[in-house]
Amino acid sequence: MKKFLKVLLCIVLVIVVLLGGALAWLSIEEYKPEPVMEMEINAVPDSPKLELGKELDVISWNIGYAGLGKDSDFFMDGGENVKSADEETSAKYLAGIKDFLSAQQPDLIMLQEVDTDSHRTYGVNEAEALQQGNWVHALNYSCPFVPYPVPPIGRVHSGLFSTTGYEIEDAERIALPCPFSWPVSTANLKRCLLVSYMPIEGSDKQLVLVNLHLEAYDDGEGKIAQTKMLREFIEQEYSKGNYVIAGGDFNQTFPGTLDTFPIVHDDYWVPGVLDDSFLPEGWSFTYDNAAPTCRLLNQPYDEADPGTQHYVLDGFILSPNVQLNSVENIDLHFENSDHNPVRINVTLN
Repeated sequence: MKKFLKVLLCIVLVIVVLLGGALAWLSIEEYKPEPVMEMEINAVPDSPKLELGKELDVISWNIGYAGLGKDSDFFMDGGENVKSADEETSAKYLAGIKDFLSAQQPDLIMLQEVDTDSHRTYGVNEAEALQQGNWVHALNYSCPFVPYPVPPIGRVHSGLFSTTGYEIEDAERIALPCPFSWPVSTANLKRCLLVSYMPIEGSDKQLVLVNLHLEAYDDGEGKIAQTKMLREFIEQEYSKGNYVIAGGDFNQTFPGTLDTFPIVHDDYWVPGVLDDSFLPEGWSFTYDNAAPTCRLLNQPYDEADPGTQHYVLDGFILSPNVQLNSVENIDLHFENSDHNPVRINVTLN
C-alpha cells in the first residue's frame, strides 16, 4: 500500500510540475501588444488615392478563419468540435471566400478572423491568399499553444485584415480593453481596432477605416468597455475633419433586429444589444435585417430547422460626412463561414 501511494504521489508531482511549466511558458510567451502599434503596410506602388464625391463599395465579413462553414459546429457555442474542418474542407471554404470577394470587386474590404499561421487552418497564410492590392493585418489572437479544450486548439495567429486597391498612408493597431486576467489571458484574445488612414485626392483630410471585432465570450463588461473606447476614437478622428467608416463584427445585435431574429437558444451564447443612444449626434449605425449576418455554431447549418439561431451582429458606423447610398446583408447561407458579408455603398461628401 505504501509503495502504491508513493507511485501515485510521484505521478501527481510530475503532472503538477508539467502543468506549472506549461503555464510558466505560456506566461512568458503571452502576446502583450503595446496600446498603439504602427502596422506594416503591404503596399502596391503608385496606388490611386480616394476621391471626394465618388461612390465606394465596402464589404465587411467575419470569415470564421475559413474553418466554420455550413458543415461546422464549435464547442464554445454548444457544439462538439474544436477543429471544425479538415484540411480539404478548410481549403474549400477559403477558395469560396476568395471567389466571392473577387467577383464582388469592392473598393474596400474589411475581414475578421483571418489566420496567418494557425494549427486549426493548417498553417495557411489567409491574408496573402485574400489580398487585393494594398493590405494590412493586425493580430488579435496570438498564442503558441492554446491548451484547451481536449483535444486542444493549439497554435493560433489570427486577426483583422483590410485590403484595397487605394493607397493606405498609415495603419495602426489600437488595443482595446481586455476583460480577462491571468492566467486566462495567456491563451485568450487581445482585441483591437485595425485603423487604416487613407489619403484623399486634393484634400488634407483622410478616410479613417476602422476594422473591428469586439469581445464575444465575456460577461458583457468587456464589450461595453470596448464599445466605449471605439466611440471615443471615432469622435476624435471626426473632430479632425476626417471621414470615418467603422465596421466589422460587433458581437452585439443592432437596434430592432431581435424582432426579426429573436433569441431561441438563451441557454447558449447570447449577444449584447447595441443602442442608438450610444452614437454621437449625426452618426448612424448602418445595418440590414433582411438577412442574418451570423448563426449559432451549436450544430451544422440547417436553414430549414426552426431552432436555428440567427443574429445580426455585423455592420458599420458612419460619420456624418459619409453618405450612405445602400446597405445589404448578402445571404450566402453560411456556406463558407458562420457569418454573412455586409456590403455598403457610400460617398465621401
